[in-house]
Amino acid sequence: MKKLFYIDSTMREESRTRRIAEPLISELGKRYEIEHVILDGADFPAVGSRILTDRNNGIVPERYADMARRLAAADRIVIAAPFWDMSFPAALKVFFENMSLFNITFGSNDRECYGLCRCEKVLYITTRGMNIHTGDALEQATPYIWAIGHLWGLGELSVVAAENMDYVCGEEIERKIEEAVRKGLEICKDF
Repeated sequence: MKKLFYIDSTMREESRTRRIAEPLISELGKRYEIEHVILDGADFPAVGSRILTDRNNGIVPERYADMARRLAAADRIVIAAPFWDMSFPAALKVFFENMSLFNITFGSNDRECYGLCRCEKVLYITTRGMNIHTGDALEQATPYIWAIGHLWGLGELSVVAAENMDYVCGEEIERKIEEAVRKGLEICKDF
């Protein structure tokens, strides 16, 4: 069975992003073996001078290297993260930094870096409190995910986003969640 690596950075128990992601993951679970990584902000350290020094000396904690190898071997990746401070939660950025390992998720030659991941499709699921659309200059999450995908050699990026969630009534929130789930299930058909 093909493998799907699910990065869950929703954090809040009542997460609207998770409400969209769960039925999509359930549908994808019919075709993929799913590894579910839940980020809560305490899982991985920020990459700073000590970690960089260790990496330069070939020292990487085996649990990080092992997870990065599983990520690199995944056929598909799903990322669920709410829109926080114009991007996504810092826990997700720190996760990406810890998974961005030379000769595991990317390599290089004398001229450039190249990806080592086998993933052909990435699905990014998000909710935004403000009325900011995917591709808007104020929305910095999708460009970062696309860029890290370029470094790692990930394939096509699809986005499911419910927007303007903080300034509408409860019924409108529910309608937006249902609409995002419908859109996501359509993407899942060919994912």
